[in-house]
Amino acid sequence: MDMTGERRIAAPRQAVWDALNDTETLKASIPGCESLEKTGDNHMKATAAVKLGPISARFNGAVTLTDIDAPNGYTISGEGQGGVAGFAKGGAKVFLTDDAGATLLKYEVHAQVGGKLAQLGARLIDATAKQMAEQFFTKFSDEVQKLVPSEPAPPAPPVEVKPPPVAPPSAVGLLDLVPREPFGLPVMGWIGILIFLGMAVLWLASIY
Repeated sequence: MDMTGERRIAAPRQAVWDALNDTETLKASIPGCESLEKTGDNHMKATAAVKLGPISARFNGAVTLTDIDAPNGYTISGEGQGGVAGFAKGGAKVFLTDDAGATLLKYEVHAQVGGKLAQLGARLIDATAKQMAEQFFTKFSDEVQKLVPSEPAPPAPPVEVKPPPVAPPSAVGLLDLVPREPFGLPVMGWIGILIFLGMAVLWLASIY
């Protein structure tokens, strides 16, 4: 079985490379993976439950990384035994390139199966492999996003506070200068007193 493809991942190439070498990220991304742990610098062992058509099997296998060219790619190869279901072995070349702030991941897969799995037919095996690859890269992209720190939101522009408009001063009349209640008596009371005094003066003047 041969399969090629590519996937654009919205993350820097270094972050994608780190995720490809992180066992926890790979375990969370591989469909049916039950365990994945390092046994050496470039060696891992894995256990995965896989269902191909009517056959369900648990594979135990070893994985080796070669042709390592950080952070541009590597070759991953392995072989798993699924008991009476048969075996699977093969490898994949992974290439990483920058793509406008993101990373373009390309892969070439070469694999073969034996035992009961081989009796299922190439069409079913190819369809299942493509489905698992789609599930892996979708989950892998999500896991990479968790490892990439989000950029802080830009600060909001300062709000300009304008002082309230000041009304122009109104014209001041002569009466505005007079207190409203001089000596405790309203202005109208003082006017009444002045009129009374004026009339009294005129009356006295008429007498004398």
